[in-house]
Amino acid sequence: MATAISANKAELLAIANAVASEKMIDKGIVIEAIEEAIQRAARARYGAENDIRAKLDPQTGDLRLWRVVEVVETVEDYFKQVDLAAAQKLQKDARIGDFIVDPLPAVDLGRIDAQSAKQVIFQKVREADRQRQYEEFKDRVGEIITGVVKSVEFGHIVVNLGRAEGVIRRDQQIPRELMRVGDRVRALILSVRSETRGPQIFLSRAHPDFMKKLFAQEVPEIYDGIIEIKAAARDPGSRAKIGVISYDGSIDPVGACVGMKGSRVQAVVQEMQGEKIDIIPWSEDTATFVVNALQPATVQRVVIDEDDGRIEVVVPDDQLSLAIGRRGQNVRLASQLTGKQIDIMTEADASEKRQREFVERSTMFQEELDVDETLAQLLVAEGFGELEEVAYVPLEELASIEGFDEELAQELQSRAAEGLDRREEAARQERRALGVEDALAEIPHLTEAMLVTLGKAGIKTLDDLADLATDELIAKKRTDNRRGPARGERAEDKGGVLGDYGLSEEQGNEIIMAARAHWFDDEPEAKSEAATQTGEAADADPAQ
Repeated sequence: MATAISANKAELLAIANAVASEKMIDKGIVIEAIEEAIQRAARARYGAENDIRAKLDPQTGDLRLWRVVEVVETVEDYFKQVDLAAAQKLQKDARIGDFIVDPLPAVDLGRIDAQSAKQVIFQKVREADRQRQYEEFKDRVGEIITGVVKSVEFGHIVVNLGRAEGVIRRDQQIPRELMRVGDRVRALILSVRSETRGPQIFLSRAHPDFMKKLFAQEVPEIYDGIIEIKAAARDPGSRAKIGVISYDGSIDPVGACVGMKGSRVQAVVQEMQGEKIDIIPWSEDTATFVVNALQPATVQRVVIDEDDGRIEVVVPDDQLSLAIGRRGQNVRLASQLTGKQIDIMTEADASEKRQREFVERSTMFQEELDVDETLAQLLVAEGFGELEEVAYVPLEELASIEGFDEELAQELQSRAAEGLDRREEAARQERRALGVEDALAEIPHLTEAMLVTLGKAGIKTLDDLADLATDELIAKKRTDNRRGPARGERAEDKGGVLGDYGLSEEQGNEIIMAARAHWFDDEPEAKSEAATQTGEAADADPAQ
């Protein structure tokens, strides 16, 4: 490159063409880089204060070098200005205010100048190459690409993609998969980011979409849109589940994905290092889909809790370990596939739970409504579980229970309302005893019981509440379905402070914004106070 700057015009064009072809970038960018390099070198020779321009003709290779000067009456900057008399020697019709061109002879660049020019060209070409890579790959996120392993660095695999490099981070690799330099590898383009050091192309072999794309390559019906993979879940390197649906009644989605003698699914399994794949018919009915997702276990009953987004699945005693799977794998994948929290229990567990809930609710109604055990149990048997349900259910619905009449129904609703009032007052007293300020009680959606929970969590002022994120306030408690080794314990994520109250994200946002409202109310007051102080200072200054 040191000889390139001082080379003849044919060599300059040859260099530009070669670099543009090698880096797959526009030849014009290389020409601009050479021009800038020559400009910098010429300024170093003639003086950095000069406004020197260079132009390389991309067709002929002719190089022109000139200095731009302004015509002025009185010269103040001798490098960039010239008087009228001197200007007219260069250009006869020059006038004051014109910018004219002062041609310069070609420079014979020395070794240092050539090295500097070389660095400028390399930098420009590198930036153009990076931009080209980003533009090429930014719209290919979600595609499967094939490359060659270039190196393995700190557990991360660098893949040569031809005109760029990608990286498969350790957490996006299939566990226990051994990759060597030179191996061909297929991976999903997970994301493309434009960073200072160049475009970063992140690849994945562990993402569920990688499996979906592999099936699309092996199953023509998926590629054509006749069959769709509606959901997918993976435990990379071990097991996976996909839910499929067919939009053509004559085509079995499961059979099409399996292929003749399992040929199609086996091609995907081999690419994913022997990962076992359960192909499940997808259904709009949540209960049906959950039953399918838990295969090969047999399910007796499914109970869906829409409020908490949980599903209770009852299985025979001899199917419990199969439904849960090794280390909770089967139920965990089924939960990911359905997007619901799934709790597995045996018929004995379910019966015990129902009996316990029946006793607890009956006892609560006896105490709160001051009724006998028979009447309390009758309410529970009819599906009532909370005091609010008795208080606010339509009167005719309560009166329609066998053995009830309208008078009894009215009395029960009256007692239920009184019971709710007692609870609210008790919670209010407890909340105040905890030191939770009254301002929090004015916030919408917050009940006294919620305020007690907040107080026990140390959230007692508007600022305490305002500092929380919405998730920290309302995120629901999540349970890991993997049972403990001895007692069947389930590890729990504590969730948000008010996660047990079923607040929606919209309600959570309203609560947080209401708590933060006073922050903005203080701003006009502060401005007004500052203006008052300024006015007082002005009055006190006799000079004003």
